[in-house]
Amino acid sequence: MSSLFSHRTHVDNDEEEMLMAEDHGPDLIRSQDFRRQCSISRSSLAYYHCKEEREHLIAHESLDYLPSHSKVYKEWLQEKTYRTKEWDRWLLMGLIGTAVGMLGFLIHQIIDSLIKLKWDLVENYLQDGNIHMTWLRALGSGLAMVVLSSGSVLFFCPAGSPSGLPEIIGYLNGTSIQHLFNIKTFLGTFISCVLAVASGLFCGPEGPMIHLGALLGCGLSQLQSDTLGVHLPIFTRFRNSADKRSFITAGAGAGIASVFRAPIGGLLFTLEEVSSFWDIRLAWQTFFCCLMATFTTDLLSSSFCGFVYRGHFGFFEAEKRILFWVKNLLDMNVLAFVPTILLGMLGGLLGALFVSLNIKINKLRIRFFNSIPKLSLRKTSRLLETVLILVCTTTVTVYLPYFFPCTPVMNVRNYQLRNKSGIINQFKREISEYSCSSNTWIGPDGVRYYNQTFNQAAALLVENGKQGITYLFKRGTHEEFGYASLCTALAFYFILSCWTAGSAVASGLVIPMLYTGALYGRIIGLILVSIFGVQTNEYGAWVDPGLFAAIGAASFFSGVSRLTISLTVLMVEITNDVQSLLLIMLAVMVAKMVGDLFNASLYSSLLKLKCIPYLDVEPFVHHRRKWLNLELFSARDVMEPGVRVLHLKENIASLARLLASTSHGGFPVVCRPKPDHAEVFQGTIKRLELCMLLENEHIFEPEMNDESFSSSHPLSYEKITVEKLPNLSRLTMLLNRYTTDPQYQQLFINLEPYINKSAMSVQAHFSLQRTYIVFRTLGLHHLTVVDLQNRVVGVITRKDLMPFPLEKRLRLQLVPQSPDAGEQPLDSRPWMCF
Repeated sequence: MSSLFSHRTHVDNDEEEMLMAEDHGPDLIRSQDFRRQCSISRSSLAYYHCKEEREHLIAHESLDYLPSHSKVYKEWLQEKTYRTKEWDRWLLMGLIGTAVGMLGFLIHQIIDSLIKLKWDLVENYLQDGNIHMTWLRALGSGLAMVVLSSGSVLFFCPAGSPSGLPEIIGYLNGTSIQHLFNIKTFLGTFISCVLAVASGLFCGPEGPMIHLGALLGCGLSQLQSDTLGVHLPIFTRFRNSADKRSFITAGAGAGIASVFRAPIGGLLFTLEEVSSFWDIRLAWQTFFCCLMATFTTDLLSSSFCGFVYRGHFGFFEAEKRILFWVKNLLDMNVLAFVPTILLGMLGGLLGALFVSLNIKINKLRIRFFNSIPKLSLRKTSRLLETVLILVCTTTVTVYLPYFFPCTPVMNVRNYQLRNKSGIINQFKREISEYSCSSNTWIGPDGVRYYNQTFNQAAALLVENGKQGITYLFKRGTHEEFGYASLCTALAFYFILSCWTAGSAVASGLVIPMLYTGALYGRIIGLILVSIFGVQTNEYGAWVDPGLFAAIGAASFFSGVSRLTISLTVLMVEITNDVQSLLLIMLAVMVAKMVGDLFNASLYSSLLKLKCIPYLDVEPFVHHRRKWLNLELFSARDVMEPGVRVLHLKENIASLARLLASTSHGGFPVVCRPKPDHAEVFQGTIKRLELCMLLENEHIFEPEMNDESFSSSHPLSYEKITVEKLPNLSRLTMLLNRYTTDPQYQQLFINLEPYINKSAMSVQAHFSLQRTYIVFRTLGLHHLTVVDLQNRVVGVITRKDLMPFPLEKRLRLQLVPQSPDAGEQPLDSRPWMCF
């Protein structure tokens, strides 16, 4: 199975794109070439961006994981107190976890309240059997929510589209993504998430919750916002890229921990899927952050329901705390491993199909909307798509159960507690009853009993996904759902959830993945019940559809995401079913192996679709359908030669011309140790730092001897370390003046205090495999290549280490050795779009 991905992005501010590589421009050397580069997936076949898309592709700027080790940085460090116990870091981790836990509780309460309000509006129509009015009222309330949900993302968020887990993964891998941690992005994502889930779309709050947790981790650790104009003078020592990413990682893990009440699952999820830089210290701190997030959500949920205080504050009931609590654990039998393997294979196949179908839908979506030239019309069209999805979803959920009969559920006991006046509590109608009726009688114990009936399709489709999964996981309900309702729900849920994912709302896929897997798992369990019958003895108790629903949920989740360890722990935490641990592990492993035969995981595929340059743990490059061993190549084979270098003492006019005429993200700095020696590598300096230096004319000096020149007072580290320029138009004016005014031909700037003197460099003959490992492990912005005399001969950037550029460069090395001289050149291959 191959995927042909393509993506087009438009830039409205041409001046900003040209001027600032940090914001919209590509990396260091001959950056425009990357717009014509392609990428190769980890599957056996490659995909390419067609020429039109490559011309519009915006290359993301790389981020250094460690701060620039310059003279001004060391002076800034000397002013900070070095704390060996780091109590302030642990305090921040606890605050982030508490904030994320409160946010998770708030999201759940708002979603539940909105869903209750929505179905309260149609309850009378359902009882009367007026399906058309039920559909109309449900659609009206859902439309109001989904329009606000989509509008908050499209017209309020700075990025103009929903961000999610792929962007967080890309950022933590070292790619700069604009507007990802903006306060408007936070508000827009929060509003969009709760309204999208409550509207009835087949989605969940998990993906946005990870993003919101990462946003809180970023905001609380940095305590500064350009949008709000806030720059608090506390925790300033954490305002560096390494610490910032650590708190973002912890916040993302806390998001998963809060939404699923699964602290260990949240920790392992960030380790396995989200974070690219990990150590034992970060593991402990993320563990604490996830603990605080789960504790806060549980504490608030113990006494509040629908924002109404119910008492029992601090009493953690298992039924409330564990998301899909399985009450009756079953004894396992070795025979259960056979259908588990089948479920794993089915999960891998359906997961790969889901990934392929979702990517194809997103490609068609991108192609169609990018064909609309006007931005406002394009956004309106995306909003209308979400409206269309909701209309289809509401039509299915309201009308489809009408064709299913009512199924009796005998002896369902209502609330058995009397209030103080002795009046029996009234029966609370459930959505799953649909238009079914129930008979009541008073038993000899004075308790009201019901011969209740419910609609199977309504229970599976009309109820929210979380409640539906609870029904499917329930043990001892062998014949509660039939083949017709399960197969119908599976078909519609699979298609509609796949269509919803990637639309213009902030939505998650974890609940749909669990639900889809639980549906086909329950079908397999029902087949076993049909073969062996309902087993009442302890040796045959494992033949239970509820057990295989949980295993199927894990297998489909793994088939889509390719998670293993974190998924297994997460499933145990959300079900409390330790007995089925081995079965879940087996299903997850089989599903991952089967899915990997066809394509990459959904998150990896979305990274490529969104053109986010992601460096995997291992480079995967092939030539003529054979994988290449990068140990056989050297750094010179992929480096970009012809590097523009700077000197320790640089002329203002020439420096301004360089910045105005290039979009490089940084420059190597060289100097001559002695007048008769060649220029050798000294370090690097970033484009942003140069721009901030040029905004301060008081540090410019005329050309003088080195002693007096180096005695000037440099700018502080805080002044030159920024994530984006505060005023682009002012810098444009300054660069124009510096290049045209003759007086700046005689002025110079001393770069020595600002260069990164610990910048990494490798020699030209250095192993390419190890070059890749060094670049990714250290999280470099760029890597300078030098010769034996330490002279700069080239530069390697993130784009040079992406699969397609690697194949393109290495193929040139292999052509002379190739016996097939008539092979078609790489650039003349037929480029395919979509």
